[in-house]
Amino acid sequence: MLTDFTTSPHSQHVPLVANRRPTVLIIDDDESLSDVLSHRLKKQGLKTVAAYSGRSGLAKAKARPPALVILDLGLPDCDGLTVCEQLADSPETCSAPILILSGREQPGLVRRCRAAGCHFFLRKPYDPNALLVLIRQALGEAGGWDAPSGD
Repeated sequence: MLTDFTTSPHSQHVPLVANRRPTVLIIDDDESLSDVLSHRLKKQGLKTVAAYSGRSGLAKAKARPPALVILDLGLPDCDGLTVCEQLADSPETCSAPILILSGREQPGLVRRCRAAGCHFFLRKPYDPNALLVLIRQALGEAGGWDAPSGD
């Protein structure tokens, strides 16, 4: 059973310093999806940055490396797998886990995503709690994250 992180009895909490909250970069051309996701992540104590194209996402990631990247595969200017490979290969961004959030259904897609450097894959439409579980796991593996205790 998936639960919201604010009520999960199994999570280990590492306090965050207010100005050191992990930043999640959301690269998705669907602005409304990005806005909703950003709002939800901010309520969980994370900072978010949105990019609506692959090139913009790469530039933002290299300028200010995020703690985690949430990446769509269907971008208007380039293929999301190419963006994933570039993020995974870049010295500035290679330590940030990449979570692909995509509505594509193709044989072998998850395998290709993993080969490109993706750490997690979640198909759209997605369960918001499942996404939060994956984000917590990714950030936990990369150095820790604590959700706010009240909200």
